[in-house]
Amino acid sequence: MSRDPLVVGHVVGDILDPFYTTASLKVLFNNKEMTSGSELKPSQVACEPKVEIGGRDMRTLYTLVMVDPDSPSPSNPHKREYLHWLVTDIPETLDASNGNEVVPYESPKPVAGIHRFVFVLFKQTVRQTIYAPGWRPNFNTRDFAQYYNLGPPVASAFFNCQRENGCGGRRYIR
Repeated sequence: MSRDPLVVGHVVGDILDPFYTTASLKVLFNNKEMTSGSELKPSQVACEPKVEIGGRDMRTLYTLVMVDPDSPSPSNPHKREYLHWLVTDIPETLDASNGNEVVPYESPKPVAGIHRFVFVLFKQTVRQTIYAPGWRPNFNTRDFAQYYNLGPPVASAFFNCQRENGCGGRRYIR
């Protein structure tokens, strides 16, 4: 049984097909590195994160997608996947602020249940114009990657988030 957080958290399956990680992806909220599978509150993710891509060749470009596969609620995700952020042409060795923001960052504000917020990184084979979809709900990462010939992801990470005063688990009443 896999202990990969992307498999355990059903990111692989619900959003992505199995892939090999071949790039370094680092996500920082308020200068604190996010660990994949961690729990963050909406107040901690209100501002756009710093997303760093490791490497040595600034000519290599990447596309970053951030989605919520549990919108509007994990028990009824009929808006799966909700697009929170889309940045293209991010040079290797730099961060997402050096890329082309196609869809501005929208901070997570889940209203029901625990949501997964997933960052998916694709390596671009060419610099190309990527257009903003006309909607945020019902975005599809697999279809997006296929349409723009991005190939499989090269890295991914996710965090869990629920409303600020969410309980975080089951309640047992005696």
